Amino acid sequence: MHNVEMKAELRDLPLARSICHALKATKIATLEQTDTYFKLATGRLKKRECAGEPTEYVFYDRDNRARPRLSHFTIYSENEAAERFGSTPMPVWVVVKKTRELWMLGSVRIHLDTVEDLGAFIEFEALVSPSNNVARCHETVAALRGSFSPAMGETIAVSYSDMIAGQIESQTSPEA
Repeated sequence: MHNVEMKAELRDLPLARSICHALKATKIATLEQTDTYFKLATGRLKKRECAGEPTEYVFYDRDNRARPRLSHFTIYSENEAAERFGSTPMPVWVVVKKTRELWMLGSVRIHLDTVEDLGAFIEFEALVSPSNNVARCHETVAALRGSFSPAMGETIAVSYSDMIAGQIESQTSPEA
C-alpha cells in the first residue's frame, strides 16, 4: 500500500481540534500506542501495540524529507511478521510511546500526536487508491497543511524513531 504523508510540530492542540471540527473531520479514537522499532538493513519495521487492538507489524520505506512524501508500507499480523521476518527476536532499536488522536477526513488520516519525551505533532496520511492517485493525495495534503497552518510549527523530515534515537545518542555521546 502507499500513502502521501507529512508531519509537523503541533503548536496548538486545542486549535487543531477546532480545525478538525470545522472541516467536519470525524474523530475515530484516542489511542495509547507503543511502537517498538527494529534494526533492518533497509526500510523500517515497527511493532505497534495498542490496548484493545491486535498487535501489528508495520514495514515501511520512505524518504526523510520535510515536504509531503510517498510512503510504501505493509501491515502484518504477528503470525505474518514471524513468517516474513523470522521467529528469532530482532534487535530493538528504539521504543516510541505516544497518545494519538485519530481523525478521518475522507480518505485522509489526521493524527494529533503527543509523543513521550518529544512533544506534540500533527500528521496527515492520504491513502493512495485508484480513485485517489498520488497527485490528488499531494493536493489534499497541501490543502490540509494550509487549513491547519495556524496550529502548526515546522515540518518534520524524520520519524519519531529517528528523533528518539537522536536524543539517546546526544545523551550518551561524550561532551566536546
